[in-house]
Amino acid sequence: MSIVSEFKTFLMRGNVIDLAVGVVIGGAFGKIVTSLVDNIIMPPIGLATGGVDFSSLKLILKPADAAAKTAEVAISYGLFINTIIQFVIIGTAIFLVVKAINKLMPAPPPPPPPAPPGPSQEELLAGILAELKAQNAK
Repeated sequence: MSIVSEFKTFLMRGNVIDLAVGVVIGGAFGKIVTSLVDNIIMPPIGLATGGVDFSSLKLILKPADAAAKTAEVAISYGLFINTIIQFVIIGTAIFLVVKAINKLMPAPPPPPPPAPPGPSQEELLAGILAELKAQNAK
């Protein structure tokens, strides 16, 4: 089998196509959640906290210097807070979708009942002994 046909077989597996679709949809979903957090959720939270814009919160380690043409060095913890909120929203949404799908799936069939127990080792040996006695009696 050539490498091209092996690659084609690999790509045509259902799992690979499902994964590709999931990645594309996940990327689009991530953009929607980012917009939801940045444009809808964070403004009221910022208003409730006295007009604080979380995305602009940062700890400046070294200010920018226009004369030396150096950029500011800062820890943008506000952006990190936004990202955590996005993660929680995405995690919650995925949890709810998986939970809904699990409810729609049919229940797995019950396991088959266990087979009735066969004769014990003693019963088998007793049967063999009885047969041997019957053959010797003949």
